[in-house]
Amino acid sequence: MTTTSHRTTYRVIYGDTDAAAVVYNANYLRYFEIGRTELMREKVCTYREIHALGILLPVTECFVRYKAFACYDDLLIIETTLVELKKVSCKFSYRILREKADSNKEQLIAKGYTVHAAVGRDGKLTRLPDDLIPRLQNLLPGKRTKL
Repeated sequence: MTTTSHRTTYRVIYGDTDAAAVVYNANYLRYFEIGRTELMREKVCTYREIHALGILLPVTECFVRYKAFACYDDLLIIETTLVELKKVSCKFSYRILREKADSNKEQLIAKGYTVHAAVGRDGKLTRLPDDLIPRLQNLLPGKRTKL
């Protein structure tokens, strides 16, 4: 079975943490962006190419559920999945994991999602470009789409 999730790793830097060397809560949204950017780069195209088409994909909604905390120098696994595709928007889900040092098991640190609207440079909603849609549809588990 082919997986539609993408995994990338990220080492927590000191600047991501608070005085207790624990990752500051808002940085998980940055980790989501890292995962989404790498998924798109590998499977669809770069955000630079999307911008060249005159399309922006700003976040219109986000959610994070924290399950454990990450610390300075932890090697995190960012798992990203495109879960919904509509005419003018898309939704990605994320899981932030850390491999347990004493085993090959992974610990769930945080999970969540982001919703993105397709807008033109004028800031108005616009359809996702026709040449991107098939590539995005290929990423959907069970091909959930509302186009």
